[in-house]
Amino acid sequence: MAHHQQDPAPSFHVSSASFLDGQTLPPAQRGASTGAGAKDESPQLSWSGAPAGTQGYAVTMFDPDAPGRGGFWHWAVLDLPAATTSLPAGAGSRQGGHLPPGAFQLKNDGGSTGYMGAAPPRGHGPHRYIVTVHALDVAHSGLGAGTHPSALESKLGPHTLARATLTGLYER
Repeated sequence: MAHHQQDPAPSFHVSSASFLDGQTLPPAQRGASTGAGAKDESPQLSWSGAPAGTQGYAVTMFDPDAPGRGGFWHWAVLDLPAATTSLPAGAGSRQGGHLPPGAFQLKNDGGSTGYMGAAPPRGHGPHRYIVTVHALDVAHSGLGAGTHPSALESKLGPHTLARATLTGLYER
């Protein structure tokens, strides 16, 4: 099916060896404070079918169900090269050593750089953790490491050719 230029965000395929779309996040992807096996490990991701003209990618994880300021950003990676089609589990460590050269991570809403695992308030019900791979028409976002993730939608929007999403669930 051909996508037309006016389509704001066609989709492509993303999957994870860490969890299935719509399934509960396993302990590894949960916040270290949540119990046994929890290790703030970013999920493995693989993607394919991004549109022609993709120059780079960004990856984010957002919890729209978090109380407070309209959601919680758990992870944001910018300037992934166009040749990137996967990230290993743990690529979002604070050191970022498993990211391709040139890619960098923003601070999450917990105030630390890298991936912050799911840790919803107890008794708050199920939260959705939406992992999005953004296919961009630029190789470099032009954003700095100090950019707040909440600014990403407006900053990346004009450069987004397509988005692929995967949602994990977790409640305590």
